[in-house]
Amino acid sequence: MAVLLHRWGVFAVRRRRTVLALWLLVVAAIAALGIGFAGSFDSKSDIPGSAAQSALTRMDRHFGSSDHQSAEIVFEAPRGTAFKDPAKATALKQSLTAAATVPGVTSVSDPMRSQTVSPDGQTAVAEVQFSTAKDQDVPQADLDALKDTAAGSRAAGIDVLFGGDAYKQSKPPVGPTEAIGVLVSLAVLAITFGSLLSAGMPLVTSVLAVVASMAGLMGLSSVLSISDNAPTLAIMLGLAVGIDYALFIVSRHRAELAQGRSVKDAVARATATAGSAVAFAGLTVIIALAGLTVAGVPVLTSMGLSAAAAVTVAVAMSLGLLPALLAVAGEKLRPKPGSRALRRMRSSQDPAGKPSMGTRWVGAVVRRPWRAVITVTLALTALALPAMQLQLALSDDGSEPTSAAVRQVYDKIGAAFGPGANGPLVVLVTDAPAGTLKTTGRQVIKDLATVKGIARISPVDYSGDGAAARVQVIPETGPRDPATSDLVTRLQDRVTPLAVQSGSHIAVTGQTAVSIEVSGKLSASLLPFALVVVGLSLLLLMAAFRSVTIPVKATTGFLLSVGASFGAIVAVFQWGWLAGALGVPSTGPIASFVPIIVMAVLFGLAMDYEVFMVSAMREEYVRTKRPHASIIGGAQHASRVVTAAALIMVAVFASFLLGHDPAIMPIALALAVGVLVDAFAVRMTLVPAVMSLLGHRAWWLPRRLDKWLPDLDVEGAHMDENERAPAPVVYPVSPRQDVSS
Repeated sequence: MAVLLHRWGVFAVRRRRTVLALWLLVVAAIAALGIGFAGSFDSKSDIPGSAAQSALTRMDRHFGSSDHQSAEIVFEAPRGTAFKDPAKATALKQSLTAAATVPGVTSVSDPMRSQTVSPDGQTAVAEVQFSTAKDQDVPQADLDALKDTAAGSRAAGIDVLFGGDAYKQSKPPVGPTEAIGVLVSLAVLAITFGSLLSAGMPLVTSVLAVVASMAGLMGLSSVLSISDNAPTLAIMLGLAVGIDYALFIVSRHRAELAQGRSVKDAVARATATAGSAVAFAGLTVIIALAGLTVAGVPVLTSMGLSAAAAVTVAVAMSLGLLPALLAVAGEKLRPKPGSRALRRMRSSQDPAGKPSMGTRWVGAVVRRPWRAVITVTLALTALALPAMQLQLALSDDGSEPTSAAVRQVYDKIGAAFGPGANGPLVVLVTDAPAGTLKTTGRQVIKDLATVKGIARISPVDYSGDGAAARVQVIPETGPRDPATSDLVTRLQDRVTPLAVQSGSHIAVTGQTAVSIEVSGKLSASLLPFALVVVGLSLLLLMAAFRSVTIPVKATTGFLLSVGASFGAIVAVFQWGWLAGALGVPSTGPIASFVPIIVMAVLFGLAMDYEVFMVSAMREEYVRTKRPHASIIGGAQHASRVVTAAALIMVAVFASFLLGHDPAIMPIALALAVGVLVDAFAVRMTLVPAVMSLLGHRAWWLPRRLDKWLPDLDVEGAHMDENERAPAPVVYPVSPRQDVSS
């Protein structure tokens, strides 16, 4: 790999203007096509072919369903009054009549006829149907006009709230708050390199990568179903890894320049060595994200593949475009004589030079390895303890901020009709033998009467074609409550014998049942996903480092990191610790797709730091064959850059917390905490300690495996076999300054 990338680096230097022009042309073409053929992202979270989803499709076929936007209007009469009062009933009727005349409104339900009036008669709910398709936003003018129709009711003392899907406007995947993460990244890069030009290059390539990947997703959304959460995840990862990968290459390039290499040789060597590590690290992330398809859940598959595509583009930009940019910058990137950057780089290359803070830290760890292993293991285990109480559910309007209209309507309905009114269940009867449908429907009502956890059961509703019957069941608990999931199981157990007895097809369905089914599927997919992804990545790490113990150690460290990240989201999003300070909209069960996404992303990122730290150590070990010296030497080369990379990732992920998106916030917090813990507690503390204890055994690989596994040459050892050392560049040195120290 290193040899091929070295050749590419040489070519990119010689044809830098051509390479640069072609890359810019490709990005411009992708952006133009993506914007020109842009579709819409999908908000559905179902599993085609699953029991509840299949029954929901049957119900829609028999009873009809709307593929248009809808809204809910909640009317609440003053305390001590009810809508049976003539004045209040008249005001309600006038508002509903006015709502029916709003442009874009096709129908308005009457709460009195549809029986959507609370038992105390104080709250009424009307449903409004629009002509706008479900995958589009209702014009704001129509929504405002609908709100204006409540003036008469408000004048009569009635409180009116508007909510529902129509008032959930689609959000851009990235906003101004994420710019904070980019600014922090620029500051970290500037401090790391001591040069704004060097600091700007990773930002340029990562931004171009994000533009290309986002434009591609927009174009593909017109022909493929892509989750509306996928773009945000793709931007988050594309930006973070894009900056980090370019950082490693630019850092190695400047280090080669500091050693006296020409621009061409420095670009080629940086592309070959750091570029090999980037390619390998990116591959582990891509494998982990693509492994999300194992779950068999379309929304998760689209999120995983979209993020994997963004990472792929970021790797391609770092390896393809960045060498040409480095060549164009030329001598401007060479550290200036007497500069702090030059002294720091020369110190990192000179074993006798002044060690960096990271090197001193690793040196202290190596001197007391058992203390480090025990302390880190106990600390991370303690951080992971809250994860034992992790509760999962799919997010709904109850997850939105309390200031949002949809959340206020959700809370009002729950307070007036019971929490289960926000997540009704349906028992559907189809394929009944001739003449038995009504008998079976009545029997369903009778059998459900004794089921624990049901608040109300509606009368049997028969379809217009006479081929189906349904019974609506209102649970005592809300849709995200674990008790509702238990109720679905009890309902299924109760209707299964009746289905066999009657010869009918009887199923529990409804959007809440579908969501519970998806949540269960995601939870059950965690173990097979971990086995597939971890297994493949173990093989890759084994091939890269020619070792059995290093992959095992890397995976164990990852489990500690992911446990700590899960513990953090439970403490914040379930228990409410720091929820107010972080602006968490609501506490409760975690969205079901969060753990598996965090596990996939964090595994890939953890392997990134493992690759960059351990490849530097292996490079030293291949040269010196001294285990302890190679650990210190590798830290001398890589610790500062890994520290900068980790801080950049934490800043990027943390900036997505400021968007207050309930679906993204747990992922952002888990990744920020996970990267912080993994980089500093695991890779820069636990890893050196374990390798110090193992000594030469850290690099042991059975001969049979050594022959069978491909040699990926991440460190560029094969490239160095026939390469001459560079001629040193002599910098003018002030009599008062020693640039080698």
